[in-house]
This record gives sequence, structure tokens and C-alpha cells, in this order.
Amino acid sequence: MVFMNSLYRAAENYDIPASEDDTEAVAALQPFLNMPDQYTSIYIYGMDDGLYRAGRYAPIMDHAGFRTLFDFGYTITNGEGEEYNAIPLRFRNGTALVMIYNYQRFTFSCPYFIGALLLCVLLFISIILFFLNRKMHSLQTLKAEILTMSSGDLSHRIPNLGGDEIGILAKELDGLRSSLNETILKEQESRRANQDLITALSHDLRTPLTILNGYLEILLLKQSGEKQEEYLEKCLKKTGDIKELTNKMFEYALVSEEHETPEMAWISTDFIEQCLMENCEFIRLAGFHPKLHMHTVTGVLESDKTMLKRIFNNLFSNILKYGDKKYPVTIKGTIEKQTFILSLSNSVKQEHSQERSDNIGLKNVRTMTALLNGSVSADMTDRLFTARLWFPLR
Repeated sequence: MVFMNSLYRAAENYDIPASEDDTEAVAALQPFLNMPDQYTSIYIYGMDDGLYRAGRYAPIMDHAGFRTLFDFGYTITNGEGEEYNAIPLRFRNGTALVMIYNYQRFTFSCPYFIGALLLCVLLFISIILFFLNRKMHSLQTLKAEILTMSSGDLSHRIPNLGGDEIGILAKELDGLRSSLNETILKEQESRRANQDLITALSHDLRTPLTILNGYLEILLLKQSGEKQEEYLEKCLKKTGDIKELTNKMFEYALVSEEHETPEMAWISTDFIEQCLMENCEFIRLAGFHPKLHMHTVTGVLESDKTMLKRIFNNLFSNILKYGDKKYPVTIKGTIEKQTFILSLSNSVKQEHSQERSDNIGLKNVRTMTALLNGSVSADMTDRLFTARLWFPLR
């Protein structure tokens, strides 16, 4: 207000230039134009025609640093740092329109703007660092848990690290840890069970071997006399006991084998018929009456010869062990819808009909048949045991 009053009073002492080309009048007006401070621009326009007559640019705008900051702030704030007034002033020779542009507001708004900008940047960086720190903490925790797992400790549960990607990874890793720990525990239990079984069977083998050795020593010394035939029968019985125990060990080892891989090759059903004929001849010598019926059409399947022989040995061993020699053993082989079907039926001895078996031989058959891409079914009705096997043909 003081500055405006000064302008009003001073204007009465100066003349308005006829035009901006009137250098003498413009020069005479310079003291009036220099009255504002360095943050103020002043321009004089004709009241009637609105033409520019004289003026002075704010000296501060010639300062490169101030001008750069002002232009940047002007763009951001849409001219918020500039204040202007248009006032009519009476000069000695008439009235003119005086435009006054003041930039002192920018000296306050600029530091405020820069401070606010720095505060926003600092707040943004602080938030980013906060979340980064949390993520780094989660990663450090996950790293420590992985190192704990790698050292062999699978009992330590991985903590919940949230629902983001790191949390999902930690959850899946904990599931892997739990599964691996459970697998190792089961393997250890299985190993202990196998060891206990082998220990028990080995102990059981010592008794018949000791008795057998005693009988053989008596026979060797020729001290058996009239009991020689009896001792020989007992020796044969003990060899049968030993064979039964070793068969159990062998069958259990086959069932427990988890990494057996068949050697697949193209095999004719004639090979299967040959194996069945050999096994039928074997049980015929033992007193059974096998009846083999094979389909007249020959097919080809992808299988393993050794594993097929082991499957048939297990099935016919069950017949020798549990079958009733009074009734025939029926073996049928047919081809239906590109599938070879083998059926074995035999009557079970009365003393074994209610006996609960561990079915190790049948489990072994199921395992090997599955490896050969086949399937097995078994059922017993009225002491008649029937096993069926399916193998896909080429």
C-alpha cells in the first residue's frame, strides 16, 4: 500500500511517452520505472489505445538460478508464484494504465515447494525402505530355514511369512520339508522292519540247520542203524523248513524293492505258453493235475521275460503251498479286445481255507504286473482260489 501511494504521488511529476520510440520521454521516465524493487516489473500502456509505452523488467529475473526455479515452479503451479495488478495512474500529461508484476511471493512459495517436495521424497523413500526391510527380513528368515534344512534338521517348522510370493514360497517349502521328513521317517521304519525280519528269520534258520547238521553227522558216522531211513526223512523235512524260510526272505525282499525297473522287449504269447507248460509239468511231478487251455491265436506284447517268469513262479508256488491235489488246476489263456487274459484256478486245502496269509507272493505279483503295464485280480469262493492277469497286446 505504501509503494502504491508512492507511485500515485510520483506519477504526477512525469509525462507519458507518446510511444515506445520516444527515447527522450522514455529516458526521462526511468526514475519512475526504477522505483519498484528488484522483484517487481512495471509496464505503462496507453489508456485509450492500450499500446505499450515504456517499462522495466524485474532485475531478479536476469538471475539464472532464480529464473530456472521460477520457470519450473510457474509450470508446476500454473503461475501461482506471480502476482500482478493493473491500475490507472494520472501523469502530468494524462492517464495511463500501469501493469505491475511482483515475484516476491515466489521467495516464500519456492522454499515451501522445495521443502514439501523433499519431504514427499523422504516419506516415499522411507516407506519403500520399510517394506524392503520387511522383505529382506523375510528373505533372511527363509535363508536361515533353508540352511537349517540343508544341515539335516527337518523337524523345525518354517514360520508363516505372509501371503505374498515369499510367503507362498515359504509355505510350499514347509510342505516339502514335511513330506521329506515323513518320507525319511517311513524309510527308517521300513529299514528297521526289514532288519528285524532278517534278524528273526536268520535266527529261525539256525534251529533247523543245527538239527540237520546233527542228523547228517550221525549218518556220516554210520551210527544210525535201523533209524537211517527215519533220519533221512527228518533231514528232508528240515531242508523243507529251511527252503520255506529262505523263500519268505526272498519274497519279502522282492515286495520291498521300490526301484526295480523292467527291461521291456516285444514278446510273443507263445513264450508265455512255454513258461506255463514248464510250471504245469513241475506241479504235475508234485502230484497236481494241471489243465492248460491256450487261445489258438498268437499275440505280441511289450514285457520283461524275467519278470514274467517270476510272476508265474509266485503263482504256481502258491498252488504248491496251498492247493489241494484232489482237484484239478485250471489255467486258461485268451485274447480279448487286444488284451491277453490269463486265469489260474485251484482248490485250497481245508486246513488253509480259513488261514490268514500275509499274501507276500500275491503282493509281489501285483507289483511286477503293474510294472509291466498290466493288472491283477484275485478272489476265493468256496475254497476255490482264482487269479486273473491282464496284459495289453501290441
